[in-house]
Amino acid sequence: MRQLTSADAQFLALETSRQAGHVGGLAILDPSSTPRGALDADDICGLLAERLPLLPPLRWRLAEVPLGLDYPYWVDDSHFDLDYHVRELALPGPYSDHKLSEQVARIFSRPLDRARPLWELYLIHGLDNGHVAMLTKIHHALIDGLSGAEIMGVLLDLSPEGREPPAQAEDDGGTEKPGDLEMMARGLLGVPRYPVRLLRSLPSTLPNLDQTSLGALPGAGTVAKVTDRLRRTVAAGEGQELERSSLRAPRTSFNGRVSPHRRFVFGQIPLDAVKAVKDAHAVTVNDVVVSICAGAVRRRLVEHDELPEDPLVVQIPVSVRSEEQMGTYGNRIMLMRAPLFTNIEDPLRRLRAQHEALRAMKERHRALPAELLQDANHFIPPAVFSRAARATFALASSSPGRPTWNLVISNVPGPQFPLYCAGARLVANYPVSVVTDGMGLNITVMSYCGSMDFGLVADRDQMPDLERLMGWIDDSLEELQA
Repeated sequence: MRQLTSADAQFLALETSRQAGHVGGLAILDPSSTPRGALDADDICGLLAERLPLLPPLRWRLAEVPLGLDYPYWVDDSHFDLDYHVRELALPGPYSDHKLSEQVARIFSRPLDRARPLWELYLIHGLDNGHVAMLTKIHHALIDGLSGAEIMGVLLDLSPEGREPPAQAEDDGGTEKPGDLEMMARGLLGVPRYPVRLLRSLPSTLPNLDQTSLGALPGAGTVAKVTDRLRRTVAAGEGQELERSSLRAPRTSFNGRVSPHRRFVFGQIPLDAVKAVKDAHAVTVNDVVVSICAGAVRRRLVEHDELPEDPLVVQIPVSVRSEEQMGTYGNRIMLMRAPLFTNIEDPLRRLRAQHEALRAMKERHRALPAELLQDANHFIPPAVFSRAARATFALASSSPGRPTWNLVISNVPGPQFPLYCAGARLVANYPVSVVTDGMGLNITVMSYCGSMDFGLVADRDQMPDLERLMGWIDDSLEELQA
């Protein structure tokens, strides 16, 4: 048995009938490189069955502690059924990207079954050029961006021929789910650990409270300032003083309470074009990506006559996984915040401002403790953790208050050489992520083989025109090229 951390449990806690906590990707595959020129669910099941020994999270199921006395556990599923998790369907003709996007949005709107391992895979036929789409859904409680990339690294190969299968460990049949009495005993044993965890997290969390999701609570900034000064006084001025951000997110139409339904849009821009802008202005690839997203979101706000005078506030997930933690799965991330300069019209001024803001964000990141997200969650007793997490999201989406963040932008570097899945060449890999109350837009980018693959997810009611946003991303890049 393996217990979830508080950061893992947070992604379970945010789930309601309207919002889910799974992430995934839409991979476009070309089966012409396979021996028989085709790809179906049997091929994917064969690949998964061969490599399951290297993918333990795919067999983990959730074991809840009665009354929520402690964080849940992962246990090996003794009734693991691979055929349940791998599904196959076809789009009606004629094909269009819109039809595929709508199908992905419908599938992603449905929650995962917590009685089984928390993942699903869909093979979708009917695309142009004989291509096949492979849509994956896996719960964020199991993986973050880096550990998700590790899983894809196990499933993808450098050539159509694949690789030598791993040595098959003796199958112990999984683990029977522990009984209620055993889980109750574990929960009772965990109760005394809560105050210990809380006391250990106080020195790192209180001085940085305004940098966490609890920063939206009244007085969080004052508490952080006072405790940081006190800490530095006691330590005789040792340690780096953290630059306090005065960012306050304005409210937009995509920062309210989300519905149960999603919209998804995907698209590509050339990586060389982004690099050319980067080289011309001595900035980073990430600076350019965030800046063109700012330009596209600005266009959307102008079109809807709701452009705020202040910049938006963007959430940027940053990995804090050390080399020793590679292969341990779960979540090792920090949720950083930075201004998104939608209030600057000139694209070059916007790029320079974005570059300076992201540089300052990196400086803050270096000054923050790696376990800040986990430590901040230790302020909430496990028994009320789910309710408190949902209340925080509800507070961010309530009308009088301000959201903690307006949207998510995440840029994940990927390999620049061809990869293959069950012999089929990977053409593109579009990320599909999560939106929550108060933050109804997510833009995630993954670079692969000369392209930057964009996956845009939004609440269906808040952003019915999401498809136009991808076009404005193209326009924003062209502005910088010009």
